[in-house]
Amino acid sequence: MYDNMMKIEFLSKSENESFARVAVAAFASQLDPTIDEITDVKTAVSEAVTNSIIHGYGKEEGIVKIQAFIQGNELTVIVSDEGVGIDNVELAMQPLYTSRPDLERSGMGFTVMESFMDNLKVQSEKGKGTEIIMKKAFKSLS
Repeated sequence: MYDNMMKIEFLSKSENESFARVAVAAFASQLDPTIDEITDVKTAVSEAVTNSIIHGYGKEEGIVKIQAFIQGNELTVIVSDEGVGIDNVELAMQPLYTSRPDLERSGMGFTVMESFMDNLKVQSEKGKGTEIIMKKAFKSLS
């Protein structure tokens, strides 16, 4: 079981990305993070939510879900959608790869998530959606 957990869901609108980032940061604040640690989490959450909105749903409207769990000094954040899914997760995780070159996307979303979090796992099924699981251990409570 977890020490603490939260769940939120919201419409896949780009203006909700900042809400998601701040909500997860507020939840993670109980781990007494450094400014760098909280910035890392906010950046990774922003990338994951943006991926759900832009790549998962595109012009369609859907629901983005976030679950966050605290166990000891570790934060787990799961961002999921029921969008189009990813054909090839391994390819999608390659730096500079983007499924939306028409939007001038950098293709660095998963790379950014990996660099700011300790662990990243992506599960996706075409036509059923994507789940991004990120973990970060906070040194303040180690």
